[in-house]
Amino acid sequence: MSTRSEPSAQPAPARPAPARPASVQPASAQPTPVPPSAQPASVRPALPLVHRLVRLYAGLALYGASAALLVEAGLGLEPWGVLHQGLAERTGLSIGVVSIAVGAAVLLLWIPLRQRPGLGTVSNVFVVGLAMDATLALVPDARALAVRVPLLLAGVVLNGAATGLYIAAAFGPGPRDGLMTGLHRRTGRSVRLVRTGIELAVVATGFALGGTVGAGTVLYALAIGPLAQLFLRVFAAPAAPPGGTAVASGAPRRSILRR
Repeated sequence: MSTRSEPSAQPAPARPAPARPASVQPASAQPTPVPPSAQPASVRPALPLVHRLVRLYAGLALYGASAALLVEAGLGLEPWGVLHQGLAERTGLSIGVVSIAVGAAVLLLWIPLRQRPGLGTVSNVFVVGLAMDATLALVPDARALAVRVPLLLAGVVLNGAATGLYIAAAFGPGPRDGLMTGLHRRTGRSVRLVRTGIELAVVATGFALGGTVGAGTVLYALAIGPLAQLFLRVFAAPAAPPGGTAVASGAPRRSILRR
């Protein structure tokens, strides 16, 4: 009786070796460069300190010069000037004293907005006034309307550019601009809307108190918000160059001061 041979057992197929986990990069290793096109708006490198200081004081000087151009145009005070004038009429105090008092009151509003003062806040008090006086001494009196209108337009545009330049230096805004940036952060609304709302509220209050409103006042109130937002974007820190290291911060995209 023949015996049937059992078929030889086939060897089990070899299992593929498990994939080796990617090595974890130590914290001290350099991060992967991120191309500028892939970087979000909140990814910004820190500007050199000297560069920021130049921006701060150039912006404040231009701010004072722009205020002088608005005065020389003589077509209406800017909104805060209308408020100061109205309060001076009601209290009998000088416009200078009223301006200081209003600035101090606005600083108190920073507390609930969690807005912090900085070098720019202190420098704003001195540099703007000095630059304004120097510009008034250099610019001749303008009597013809054909000269005053260009002075007004130049003053409004230059004021918006100066606002963006010195705030983008990230040393802290002046008292009134800090109200704008604080409300911008707390509400999430655009700088354009926040600044326009502030200016319209201020000019309405000043007019109700007896301040004088002119064509330049209205133009400034409506234009400075969009201009400030535009120039804040223009003077924002540039994105990291190709091959550079991106430094991410926890700031929201709409933040204009955080680095």
